[in-house]
Amino acid sequence: MKKLFVYMKGYRTECVLAPLFKLIEALLELFVPILVADIIDLGIGAGDRSFIIRYSIYVALLGLLGLLFSVTAQYFSAKAAIGFASRLRLAAFSRVQDFSYSQIDAFGTPSIITRITGDIDRVQSGVNMTLRLFLRSPFVVFGSVIAAFLIDTKSALVFAGTVPLLSIIVFGIMVAGIRLFKAVQGKLDKLTKATGDNLRGARVIRAFRNEDKEVRDFSATAEALAKLQKFTGRITALLTPSTYIIINFATILLIYIGALKVDGGELSQGEVVALYNYMAKILVELIKLADLIITMTKAAASATRTAELITAPAEDSHEPDKAMPAPVEGAPLLTMEDVSFTYHDGAEPALSHINLTVQPGSRIGIIGGTGSGKTTLVNLIPRFYEAQEGKICYHGIPLSDVPKSRLRSRIGVVPQKAVLFSGTVRENMKWGNADATDEEIRAALQNAQALDFVQEKEGALDFVISENGGNLSGGQKQRLAIARALVKKPEILILDDSSSALDYATDYRLRTALAALPENPCIFMVSQRTVSVKDCDRILVLDDGQVAGCGTHEQLLASCDIYRQIHLSQYPDEEAAMA
Repeated sequence: MKKLFVYMKGYRTECVLAPLFKLIEALLELFVPILVADIIDLGIGAGDRSFIIRYSIYVALLGLLGLLFSVTAQYFSAKAAIGFASRLRLAAFSRVQDFSYSQIDAFGTPSIITRITGDIDRVQSGVNMTLRLFLRSPFVVFGSVIAAFLIDTKSALVFAGTVPLLSIIVFGIMVAGIRLFKAVQGKLDKLTKATGDNLRGARVIRAFRNEDKEVRDFSATAEALAKLQKFTGRITALLTPSTYIIINFATILLIYIGALKVDGGELSQGEVVALYNYMAKILVELIKLADLIITMTKAAASATRTAELITAPAEDSHEPDKAMPAPVEGAPLLTMEDVSFTYHDGAEPALSHINLTVQPGSRIGIIGGTGSGKTTLVNLIPRFYEAQEGKICYHGIPLSDVPKSRLRSRIGVVPQKAVLFSGTVRENMKWGNADATDEEIRAALQNAQALDFVQEKEGALDFVISENGGNLSGGQKQRLAIARALVKKPEILILDDSSSALDYATDYRLRTALAALPENPCIFMVSQRTVSVKDCDRILVLDDGQVAGCGTHEQLLASCDIYRQIHLSQYPDEEAAMA
């Protein structure tokens, strides 16, 4: 929690005023039992109606003033808590934007979402209640004890024995609850992940009629969370009954002692009532303190998780706008020398000893089975991941020396899953180039084979795309994603299986248009289909993270068994001709 206090800067005044007004309200509240005692002893006992009315007005005024101070304290505490939480969310979101792919993999998307939403909400509630009650409740408790000693020392010994016993119970349960609430948040992450997976994969689940299995799996995850929550709830639920038992026994003892003293003339009836009221206040305040401690326990666990996110090193942070190092004269566009890479917590390398030399304007096809490392390889080029072994050079410059912003400004990437944002077609295209004109956007759409269907949409470039392209087909989303990369006019264009939803005719027209681009970018074409890479200058065949073959389409058919098997599985009619 200490690491998060920096985000409270600017709300120090509110953090002082909120508890201050609460303490004033509590002080006023402590005077009420004394006034009530006077009403009983001096007003009712003496039959003085005017005294009763006058002191009743005093009690009402104290109540109104207490309400005013309480509302003021609530305002300041809410302002500080909400502002603090807003800054935390912004800081967490900003830090996630600077995370590398490896860090996102390590935290996990569901955990990141839970930390930015639910965890920060709990921290906000914790700060709000702490500012209002953390000083007020102990102040009322100890103020009641002091007032009891002022009324009668012997009776006040009941208070002196009750408060420490209650404190032991309250803090013991608090210590036990901290770890439990942290474990609950971990289970909640798993439930969030299961929910997200089911929502994203709803079509696939239905297509394979796997609804029952997913329901069972989700139910098991939810039951595990519920079981842990129930156990945690049972522990924290001990707080209220245990405090009630102790307070009620203390009240019985107090009334017994008070009755004896009233009979002996040592105490008045009003003073006994005042002592009872102070004991009741201790009960109420300790229950409030118990609720506060439960909230603080949850907030402390959530604060730890939020701090882990915010203080994680930003491996992909925005670097200073350094100049691009001078390219080495005559060097290839890109070279990979003995490059290897292993994912976070991966048992086996995803890539092993990759060697590749790429010249400007060349077309490189990358093909292989599922999990062979195709996407991993192209993700190393824009430094989404950093190679752990070997060396990658861009124009002869080690990739680690090239500023990420400069490097990525020259690379257009179309990922496996086409990601579009809610907004117009024009707004989505300007992600590639914020200064692109409508003519440049149309040219990119034309080359991506997307202009025809865009023009058919109402508004054309002003057609509003729903969240994640929900109102478009898979092929339309892929073509728009390709167009967005083309608007950038990149030096290197990475197409990571980005035409998988296109029919063969559209795929052919796309490849023809890309080959004729005036910018003549170097194209990395990742695909599962040999037809998509057959016209490339070189084709890299990957198998289990290693290069199984490299050459042209014809060369690989003759020399690479893996490539030949992939091709014949897609074109079985050619097997007899090749035999």
